[in-house]
Amino acid sequence: MADSVKKGFKINIGTKIFGGFLILIFLFAVIASIIFATGNSINKIVKNSSETVNPMRDAINDWITLVHRSRMLITNWVYLQANEDDKNAFRNVVSTEYPGVKKKITDLMAEGAKTNTNADTSQNELIRQAFNKFDLLLERANENVTTKLRSFEDYEDGMSKLLAGDYVDQDVIPSSDTLIQILTKLQATQNKITKESETNLTESTGNLQWYTVIFGGAIVLLGLLFAFLLMRNITVPINYIRDVVVKLGMGELVEDKGAKFGNDEIGEMAVAMDKLVNGLKATTLFAKNIGDGKYDSQFTPLSSHDVLGNALLEMRTNLSRVADEDKKRNWATEGQAKFGELLRQNTNDVNKLTDLLMSNLVKYLNANQGALYLIDDMEADTPTLSLTSCYAWDKKKHISQKILKGEGLIGQCWQERDIIFLTDVPQNYIKITSGLGDANPNCILIVPLKVNEQIFGVVEVASFNVIKDFEIEFVKKIAETLASTISTVKVNAKTQKLLEESQELTEQMRAQEEEMRQNMEELQATQEEMERSQSEAESNVGAINNSLAVCEFGLDGNIQKANQNYLHLFGFTMSEISAEHHKSLIHRDDKQYQDYRTFLSNLTQGRPWKGEMKRLTKNGELITMWCSFSPLTNKSGEIYKVMEISVAGR
Repeated sequence: MADSVKKGFKINIGTKIFGGFLILIFLFAVIASIIFATGNSINKIVKNSSETVNPMRDAINDWITLVHRSRMLITNWVYLQANEDDKNAFRNVVSTEYPGVKKKITDLMAEGAKTNTNADTSQNELIRQAFNKFDLLLERANENVTTKLRSFEDYEDGMSKLLAGDYVDQDVIPSSDTLIQILTKLQATQNKITKESETNLTESTGNLQWYTVIFGGAIVLLGLLFAFLLMRNITVPINYIRDVVVKLGMGELVEDKGAKFGNDEIGEMAVAMDKLVNGLKATTLFAKNIGDGKYDSQFTPLSSHDVLGNALLEMRTNLSRVADEDKKRNWATEGQAKFGELLRQNTNDVNKLTDLLMSNLVKYLNANQGALYLIDDMEADTPTLSLTSCYAWDKKKHISQKILKGEGLIGQCWQERDIIFLTDVPQNYIKITSGLGDANPNCILIVPLKVNEQIFGVVEVASFNVIKDFEIEFVKKIAETLASTISTVKVNAKTQKLLEESQELTEQMRAQEEEMRQNMEELQATQEEMERSQSEAESNVGAINNSLAVCEFGLDGNIQKANQNYLHLFGFTMSEISAEHHKSLIHRDDKQYQDYRTFLSNLTQGRPWKGEMKRLTKNGELITMWCSFSPLTNKSGEIYKVMEISVAGR
């Protein structure tokens, strides 16, 4: 196919298409300029209407409504004394609503001055005049109404209310009518501006539609002409090559040498297709090798942009990685099943369980040595780790050795509760020994036996071979399973111990229950005696209240309670005497009245007082009484009030 390309002057397809589209682009640019200019005019009209004209119209309407409301609210302030809602509404008009409307109109005036050089200065002057009148109206309303009619007494003052009413009739209503006339004129002017803006927008939109229809039709006709010319020069040759591509799509790798093409992109396509067929043959062979599992087969893509070839190379890499991951996953699954069975079969003897686990773990990892440490007593004040099991390990240095938390790498793993993995092992840390000598391992793996954030021990593995990440994850899961098993064994032992203690405690509780029953009988007898004593005490208090005058007052001297005898003696009711000072019932000539502070201080310090005292009744009558004052204490032994018991006529 490549041999069929003609030699000579070359006009490529891009040049042909570019020439045709260049003319269309020129026409489109002209049309776009006209449409853009028209659209820009429409945008200005719309922007002016939405940002200035319509908002100004709405703001003036709001202002007119605000003037009507203000006049009504001022009138209501004068004639409706109790209407607090209207008063608050007027305050809101002055403080919030009117300043908001004023700011909005002022901002719109400034915006209109920037965007419209032909702004109506007379309208702006009319707006400023209206602002001045409304400001004056609100200011004078504040002086003549809201300030002078504030309280109930102001409304009771006939002159103040009359002046305020006259102000409403003679000033507020005429001023507001004048202001509404100005605003109505502004409203009419603004409605006219709005209507003109809408008319301009309609005319511009109609022009834009005509321009679009006329120039759009021209572009369509020219486009059809260029499409017909391009079809004759491009479509026919491409249809021939399409037939060859269809065969390729059906899986046929064919070569057709009979076609002849011009010196353009179609000829280049023919050369590229010949190269593609040869490349597909090589790609087919490589894909077959991958399917047979030959991941080391050699293959070179057609180029760096060969999507299929590069995808096959990536597929080979992915399949190789998946096969390797499956191998690791199967290894881990088989190991977990194997060690899970070991743990299920040996849950009674911890030592046997750990020996079997360490020997199988070292072998399964192809490691060289391993050791397992368990916590001796987890509830001890200073818990320690001890070597419980090892495989190919030098036990001599571990005999009777206890490892504290944070001591060495083992203690550090315990303290940090996380894995320690070393590939740069310190010299003399540990030696792997055989019949031919000993050597330092290449890596050390230390894993905590952890379940539910609780540590039960530590596993240590040493190997000449570097332990891989998936092997570390496997050891971590085995450690969790072992920790769970150890936890179960310890829980079972603890449960048995608690069961024995519970049985012993049950016997003790039975004995205590009998003792408690006897105590309850004694307590019941004591309670009955206390009830009899309390009944007698209440009878004594009742007798005192019936025969004597009793009063209680606080440490500050204020009376808190008095019985009927006391109230009858002085001629007061309880509501009259409650919270009154006790000193007010003592005659001024009495010694205790003259030195009442010392008298009250002695009582508050726990010193009782008895003796005769001159007293005053409600009617001013002087009586002499024999009185006894006693400080009263609460449960804590603190004095909190004083009781007076008095008898008249002594």
